[in-house]
Amino acid sequence: MSSETRSPLPLLLRRHTSSESKNLATVSSSLLPAFGTVIDEGYLQLKKYTIAPYDRRYRWWQTFLVILVIYSAWASPFELAFKKVATGSLMPVDLTVDAFFAADIILTFFVAYLDKSTYLLVDDHKKIAIRYATKLWLPMDIASTLPFQSMYRVITGKMHQGDIFGFLNLLRLWRLRRVSELFTRLEKDTRFSYFWTRYCKLICVTLFAVHSAGCFYYWLAIHHKTSKKTWIGAQITDFEHRSIWLGYTYSIYWSIVTLTTVGYGDLHAENTGEKVFNILYMLFNIGLTAYLIGNMTNLIVHSAIRTFAMRDAINEILRYASKNRLPEGLKEQMLAHMQLKFKTAELQQEEVLEDLPKAIRSSIAQHLFHKTVEKAYLFKGISDDLVTQLVSEIKAEYFPPKVDIILQNEIPTDFYIIAAGAMDVLIYKNGTEQFLTKQGPAEMAGEIGVIFNIPQPFTVRTKRLSQVIRISHHHFKQIVQQQNEDGKTIILNFVQYLRSLKQELQQEIPFLTELLGDMNIEHVESSQEPQNTETLRSDNDEGAHIEGW
Repeated sequence: MSSETRSPLPLLLRRHTSSESKNLATVSSSLLPAFGTVIDEGYLQLKKYTIAPYDRRYRWWQTFLVILVIYSAWASPFELAFKKVATGSLMPVDLTVDAFFAADIILTFFVAYLDKSTYLLVDDHKKIAIRYATKLWLPMDIASTLPFQSMYRVITGKMHQGDIFGFLNLLRLWRLRRVSELFTRLEKDTRFSYFWTRYCKLICVTLFAVHSAGCFYYWLAIHHKTSKKTWIGAQITDFEHRSIWLGYTYSIYWSIVTLTTVGYGDLHAENTGEKVFNILYMLFNIGLTAYLIGNMTNLIVHSAIRTFAMRDAINEILRYASKNRLPEGLKEQMLAHMQLKFKTAELQQEEVLEDLPKAIRSSIAQHLFHKTVEKAYLFKGISDDLVTQLVSEIKAEYFPPKVDIILQNEIPTDFYIIAAGAMDVLIYKNGTEQFLTKQGPAEMAGEIGVIFNIPQPFTVRTKRLSQVIRISHHHFKQIVQQQNEDGKTIILNFVQYLRSLKQELQQEIPFLTELLGDMNIEHVESSQEPQNTETLRSDNDEGAHIEGW
């Protein structure tokens, strides 16, 4: 009989394979549905009396059990060292906790599981029972839950005071696997800080090691034939009959002092058994200390890795500038750009975006920059389809103050739309720098050189921190060539913009005066071909022109 697998909705997404088995696709990052499955959005319940492993209520039950596990981790070594509490004040609490874990054993027979070979959720009761019963989980769960001392008392009518039940109670430590699973899940949950989750885990490991070692060390003292020749008997006479909490305090004090390698010497081994235990505990401490230091170092370095990278990059720039004797102003621009790159990395998230599918990247770009592109004069009145295509290919960049983003006479490869900030338009004449005008949000820079296919006529420098949208000349040309009507609109917008420029700006663009004198808007409209807008040229023999699209 083939097993049937189902998944509850809306908590889980269900998929069907060709054999009509349903795939769990999910809430958990550990579930990887097979390729070739088909999503089915219909509603289908699990088999009757079957629980989904990722059901919210079952997760809360598991979290509640983790709290009980913490109690068990503390009580088991404690009851071994201090037998009186095992048969006294803690016995009712132990029985209550064992009852909850007994209920969980029964509940486990009704929890669907994920087949690791097929990644299918199996809800067949027989398969669930066979899987649970044939693995180590069931016998260990039962052994860690049975109240052996209470059972002995019921059967014989006597209370056994031997150590055998104390060691049997240590089987409850099997439950610690639940705590490990919880921390593993929390480390993957982005709602919780990885640093603090890992930090809490390290603290828990340390506290458990300190507590367990202290309890075992006290147990050695209790069972030595001469109480005065023990680590605690040398300090406290008749310690067996003193307060339990006094003995526990001394035990934890010794354990912490030994773990931290302080070693005051006030509590030290008095017999061979204690010396052997000390040797083993200190060897264990070497490994534990290495584990703690390694993890803490990794957490701290991980949090500061970006700072280290920035410092290394800045040092490389300083060495490069010094070696090549770059001007001080240029070196400052390089440093400012590098610092800004690291400061804005969280806003740009290039590494994250590169790993996303193109459709998602395009959707993000549309959400962020669609309106900005529409406001630019060059693209007013064009179709929404062309705007969408342009936005999909743009790049957003940040520039610090007083940085040149376009240099006069450089080859035009990109042009920019200013999203935020302010820029100055400058020109170099006769060895001096002259200010022409300033630009703000929604204005453009570099488009004259790109469209005329001439060296950039101006230098454009940021006035303050600015965000710009960069559009590649190559991508722009490819996209507009396929849109004849939009190409005409862009030419009209461009010509109107050129006519509106100040006289001093027009004079700095080669052959612009002749071009505008010979051409009019009607000529531009009539000279367009259906598939490709013709090159707009002036009659000047020097060849100033608008590049054909």
